[in-house]
Amino acid sequence: MNKTVLITGSTDGIGLATAKTLAKQGHTILLHGRSDTKLAVSRELLLELTSEDKVEVYAADLSVMSDVERLASAIIDRNKPLDILINNAGVFVVPETKSTDGLDVRFVVNTIAPYLLTKRLLPLLGKKGRVINLSSAAQAPINPEELSVPSNLDDNTVYHKSKLAITMWSKHLAGTLGKLGAVIIAVNPASFLGSKMVRQAYGSQGGDLQRGADILVKAALSDEFSDASGLYSDNDIGKFTEPHPDAADNLKNKVLVDTIEQLLTNFQ
Repeated sequence: MNKTVLITGSTDGIGLATAKTLAKQGHTILLHGRSDTKLAVSRELLLELTSEDKVEVYAADLSVMSDVERLASAIIDRNKPLDILINNAGVFVVPETKSTDGLDVRFVVNTIAPYLLTKRLLPLLGKKGRVINLSSAAQAPINPEELSVPSNLDDNTVYHKSKLAITMWSKHLAGTLGKLGAVIIAVNPASFLGSKMVRQAYGSQGGDLQRGADILVKAALSDEFSDASGLYSDNDIGKFTEPHPDAADNLKNKVLVDTIEQLLTNFQ
């Protein structure tokens, strides 16, 4: 059955590899990226695999809150179903850590923007939809207040904190929705894959991106993940497992989400 899938950050890396895999299977792909040029190139790559009516492109800068809102509105205004949201977009090294909204770009793109986009699109996804959030094996404790101001911490530390934070809000939102809402899953697609982020972080070419794409496709479509809301899947070991202990703490998860919600009121 054809699914409609929005993949953020899908003009390169794991996002593009996932889009290609799903396009080959006949699904409708909503490509997202910051660059119109990259989106055009990615669209042409997908059109080699599928028909024109099954590829749409959406440009938005997820470090800017108004752009996140605009992207959500554009998806809603399609007046068509959305079955799967893959929050893949992420950053590691950025030229300027302070966003135009006065926040930390790294936390915005990796944690806050996917939360806002997910919340806006939940009505479209309904009970049968799925949200796949890109986590990581690298997770580090975060004080929720760190999300509210630009950080002086190094890229590596902020990245680890941002990935724990997205894992925490995934578990909290899944618990809040229960059986009445979409399945929400945090996935570590595998460590040291051959993405631009890995090259920036570790100077390594990394492993086969398709390994990461395959687990995202599996999380999006397979029966194995249909009742996995709130769980954490670690593709380094190939199974569901426990994330960082903080993500198992319901109170900490709630405090983090409350902080994000309060922060977002500044942009409404």
